[in-house]
Amino acid sequence: MSYQNAPEGDGPLIVVGGPGEGLSGMSVARERGRPPADPVVVDGGGGAAARTPFLSRRWVRITGGLVLPVILLVVWQVASTSGAFTSAQLPSPAMVWEAAVDLAQRGLLGLYIAISTQRVLIGFACGAALGLLLGAVVGLSRLADILFSSTLAAVRAVPSLAWVPLLILWFKIGEESKIILIAIGAFFPVYTTVAAALRHVDRHLVEAGRAFGLHGVRLFFTVQLPSVLPSVISGLRLALAQAWLFLVAAELIASSMGLGFLLSDSQNNGRTDRLFLAIILLALLGKLTDSLLGLFERWSTRRWT
Repeated sequence: MSYQNAPEGDGPLIVVGGPGEGLSGMSVARERGRPPADPVVVDGGGGAAARTPFLSRRWVRITGGLVLPVILLVVWQVASTSGAFTSAQLPSPAMVWEAAVDLAQRGLLGLYIAISTQRVLIGFACGAALGLLLGAVVGLSRLADILFSSTLAAVRAVPSLAWVPLLILWFKIGEESKIILIAIGAFFPVYTTVAAALRHVDRHLVEAGRAFGLHGVRLFFTVQLPSVLPSVISGLRLALAQAWLFLVAAELIASSMGLGFLLSDSQNNGRTDRLFLAIILLALLGKLTDSLLGLFERWSTRRWT
């Protein structure tokens, strides 16, 4: 926006801006006999200019997120009662609900959920912490990158089920083998994303941190880690999903309790209603834990960025 001195005798300077113009589009004009255009108003108090977009409103997001599950539930109900499938192939939603009530009354449903959730959280915490540590070392050190990257890339390609016999041989059928397998699943997404992100941190930002006397661990937690925070959160969310996948792999083969055991036991006994129940519970728990991680993402973004 530029200003010009008005010659002597001319009218006052008027700031003119159309309703579609921003602050940068304002012009200073000298007008006689014509009212100025409507000024641009920047509403910082929650008016029309500060309204939340319709699709970003919370109730719209919640309602929209429920549309597809409701449609799937209706289709499931229609398909299960149309006669196209037997109850052994596709139980109705009511049958699955009755199976859940039966297990809850026997005290097994809550126990299975608690055991599986505990295994996932412990394994995820261990694997994510180790992935963050080793990813930071590899991402910040060229020597560590040369020493570890190739070997860890090869180990990452090993399927989850390939670890089960070895872990059972070493740790027997106990909690240790399951938690270690889950930790393996959670380790690689965090390690990969953190190492890759730290390799591309802006060098000028790092030099600015060093100019302020930050070095080593303080530099990492103050400058480098906040700059790659979105990548770290993405890695954590992938790691959490992997943890649930590896949980099922562990409990399907070597477990007497948990949702993975419920899957295998229901298959062996022909209880399709319990099979569907286990799948639905795994989906709900996975979504719940991911939502909690989403809350942590919003908090950390406000805190460090």
